[in-house]
Amino acid sequence: MKIVRFKTESLTSYGVLEKERIRLLAGEPYASIQLTGDECSVADVTFLAPCEPSKIVAVGINYTSHAKELDFQIPPVPLIFLKPPSAVIGPEENIVLPQMSQQVDYEGELAVIIGRETKDISEENALDAVFGYSCINDVTARDLQKKDVQFTRSKSFDTFAPMGPCVETELDPCQVDVKSYVNGEMRQNANTSAMIRSVPELISFISKIMTLFPGDVIATGTPAGVGPLQAGDSVSVEINAIGILSNGVISAE
Repeated sequence: MKIVRFKTESLTSYGVLEKERIRLLAGEPYASIQLTGDECSVADVTFLAPCEPSKIVAVGINYTSHAKELDFQIPPVPLIFLKPPSAVIGPEENIVLPQMSQQVDYEGELAVIIGRETKDISEENALDAVFGYSCINDVTARDLQKKDVQFTRSKSFDTFAPMGPCVETELDPCQVDVKSYVNGEMRQNANTSAMIRSVPELISFISKIMTLFPGDVIATGTPAGVGPLQAGDSVSVEINAIGILSNGVISAE
């Protein structure tokens, strides 16, 4: 099932995407899927980021290939950092290149959307906490990341967390291809089976540090192939079972 969040001239809502139609939901979808009986056409809506997280917990250095290209050591435990909700944008919205950075990189990733309040969950039960999966672009000001050591500034600019186009509720997170394209040219192509830390391990680890709430997002890390974006570029993250998340790139005014 594909869950979307969208707006029209008169409302903002969640819905179930079925080809060219959207069946509207009553409220948020996490506790239960309650259809209102109303429908609308895809042609009449603007798609938004498919959830409204209280936090985005991102994972660094979760593919050996990415560690090698950045000359990073593989950490002994998952390396996590936070991206703020203010960084979130939806499909077709523009990534804005901040004036204080000279190198902004794309990082295509699988996103895990949490479905219920979760604390101290075991690895064996971790997938029970998942509502579904989406695409996310962990946009990064690479020069600031290297300068600061800490990741907060480089990862947190407004527009640095594009997500979408939907949440797919039926997916094996351990066996999906994650691809990224810039101006139609493939730059990243890897399977999540190559992740150093699996999705269940990440959920369990993070839940032992902080409580996860419905709608929260875990960005599971990016494979090799990251690179800079320029104003005028179009960047896309594709996961076949989910869809394609595409965003333009513009300079800050």
